[in-house]
Amino acid sequence: MIVGETRKDRIDVSKEPKQASFLPQEESSNREWPGKIKVILSDDHNIVREGLRLLLESAEDIKVVGEAENGRQALQLARDLKPDVAVLDIAMPVLNGLEATRQIMKEAPGVKVLILSSYCDDERVQQLIEAGAIGYLVKQTAAAELLKGVREVKKGNAFFSPSISKRLLDKMRETFATGGIHKEKREHGLTSRESEVLQLIAEGYANKQIASELGISIKTVEKHRQQVMNKLHIHDIAGLTRHAIAKGIIEAREEIPET
Repeated sequence: MIVGETRKDRIDVSKEPKQASFLPQEESSNREWPGKIKVILSDDHNIVREGLRLLLESAEDIKVVGEAENGRQALQLARDLKPDVAVLDIAMPVLNGLEATRQIMKEAPGVKVLILSSYCDDERVQQLIEAGAIGYLVKQTAAAELLKGVREVKKGNAFFSPSISKRLLDKMRETFATGGIHKEKREHGLTSRESEVLQLIAEGYANKQIASELGISIKTVEKHRQQVMNKLHIHDIAGLTRHAIAKGIIEAREEIPET
């Protein structure tokens, strides 16, 4: 937490117990910051979160009410604080931004999700839009656009970096020109739970650790693990890890776990 700030000013979930209440009830009321857009930030790099918070809070109409370093914490913040906007990175540990978006849409549907990521390939953008995100900004060019993006998604308006908007428009034109409907199936039909298990396996979690993290039995973890391997046609941990890296589910690291 930044020196000089108090717990009342801002919540950083990365230093809190997973099941804790991060903001006293009286502070979570809209009366605390009348007329301000309440935002939560989720990025696994502390220095990035700090920079984003400083940028956002330079605006008089925006208040950062919580910070998280992974998607699981972001989901809990969305449930507990009910912010107006959640600004999420994609490549985060424990639960990535794509799955976090899907689950926020289910458990805190009033929260508008704005993605802020270095990844902006067409497949990823489409997956995030289908998951429920209504804004997508590229980190490299987001500084001048972030404030506007937060305000627009708060209103329920879609907002994208110019490069992404152009590609979406080009794809829509192509779809109209061919008279077809462009909709890619979710890869291999993994469920949200299976996707969570895949990420945790790729991050090196053992079955017991996955069971504890997700609040399910080891037997259920083993079942999901087998389903993931069957659907992906990959039957070793190293292969699952390479797949997760290739799809941007986790970031590359030096060592890949063995079978």
